[in-house]
This record gives sequence, structure tokens and C-alpha cells, in this order.
Amino acid sequence: MNLKHILFATSAAAILGLSSLTASAQTTDPTVGGAAMYPSKNIVENAIQSPINTTLVAAVKAAGLVPTLEGKGPFTVFAPTNDAFAKLPAGTVDTLLKPENKDQLVKVLTYHVVAGRIDSKKLLKDIKKGGGKAVLTTVDGEPLTFTEGDGKIMITDAKGGMATVTTADVYQSNGVIHVIDAVLLP
Repeated sequence: MNLKHILFATSAAAILGLSSLTASAQTTDPTVGGAAMYPSKNIVENAIQSPINTTLVAAVKAAGLVPTLEGKGPFTVFAPTNDAFAKLPAGTVDTLLKPENKDQLVKVLTYHVVAGRIDSKKLLKDIKKGGGKAVLTTVDGEPLTFTEGDGKIMITDAKGGMATVTTADVYQSNGVIHVIDAVLLP
């Protein structure tokens, strides 16, 4: 083998190594709030790891929805961050977390869940197919309206409130989570 062949083989190996690195970087598990999310774990197992979803986790526990969201699914969850909950009027979260308000809390939380595994690609396809909007029914039985603008998926709730998907396609063993910047209200 002459020097030209050695240089070519070395360059090819370096390029292939770089390609492998790039491909593996593209398939790494996403993070939410800096915490790794693993597709082998369920919705609750991953949500517990996220430092930006502690209010949501506390609400899911208070509502008694942990066994459901650990179940087979699949579920698509639009997960409000702690900052999203903080945008609600003062005292709202504390009031919802009281045992006597469990039914109302369950209604709010299940309004953030759609049956099935619906990723952003499907949402965008449905929005386009629907002439600029798609409507999905939550497990609560009420609609959420999805639109797209500036490359982002936006959600309008039953009261006209809006949320934006800030992190899409966080795959779970039993569904997918889309992190959102506002709490949706039925």
C-alpha cells in the first residue's frame, strides 16, 4: 500500500468516524430542563427527573393519576413547566392541590392528555391537512386546537388561552411528551 492509499484510508476512516459521531449525536435522548429523558422509561418515570416539571408531577400525584400515566397507554401529554403553572393567578395551584378539589385537578390534568402517540410530525401534517388547524379531543373529552406559526406548534384551549410547544417529541415507553409554556384550561 502506498502513501496515497494510506492517506485515503485514514481520511475515509476519519470521515466515517465523524459520520458515526454525528449520527449518534442526532439520536441521543432529549433533555427536559437539563435532565435526560429515556424512551425506555414511562411518562411518570421521566417527568420525575425533570426539574422544570416538579409542579406537574406534584399535581399528577395529588390527582391520583400516577398509575394511569405509568400504564400501557399510549398517551400524548402536553406537559406544562413550573413557569407555566406560575403564570396562573396566585393561589390557583395551591387550591387545586387540596384534596377537596381533586375532581377539578383531574379535569385540568386530563385536559393535557390525548390518547395515542402523536408526535410533532403528525401534528404538523394534521394542521396542514386541516387548512391551518387541527383539533384533537383530550381524554377529558374536550377539544384542543393546534396551529403552526413561526415554525412552532401552538395550542388553543377551550377558554381561548394559548400555549406553545417548547420541546417536542420526548418519547416515552408509553407515549410522547410535548413540553408547553402555559397551562391549558378546559
